[in-house]
Amino acid sequence: MTELDIAEVAQRAGVPASTLRFYEEKGLIASTGRRGLRRQYDPGVLERLALIALGRTAGFSLDEIGRMFAPDGRPRIDRRMLTDKAEELDRRIRELGALRDSLRHAAACPAPSHLECPTFRRLLEEATAPGRHVPGR
Repeated sequence: MTELDIAEVAQRAGVPASTLRFYEEKGLIASTGRRGLRRQYDPGVLERLALIALGRTAGFSLDEIGRMFAPDGRPRIDRRMLTDKAEELDRRIRELGALRDSLRHAAACPAPSHLECPTFRRLLEEATAPGRHVPGR
């Protein structure tokens, strides 16, 4: 397959060209050269961009994602890091579920005022507590 120019990569990957340039500055991707003023990329960059997108969706920083690639550009994903992130996501899902349930309760609470609802008051207290604990923990 022939090289792709920056506009083709941006369109296929669903990211703006500015993101591609930024990723290149960070060392996450590399162009193979230029054709006129346009950067050229190996088609394999699309898979790498998909891995970057997956990492970003999972909550990894760009620096963490950068460490998931060997110097030759091949994926070198630390399985322990994936497990830790999955456990972090599990905790966040539980926290968000408890928050959702508390909000639903407060929305349907028969108390004359939300400030008279014990569940809503607990939400207020926990929202301002150091460490921001979420209901249900």
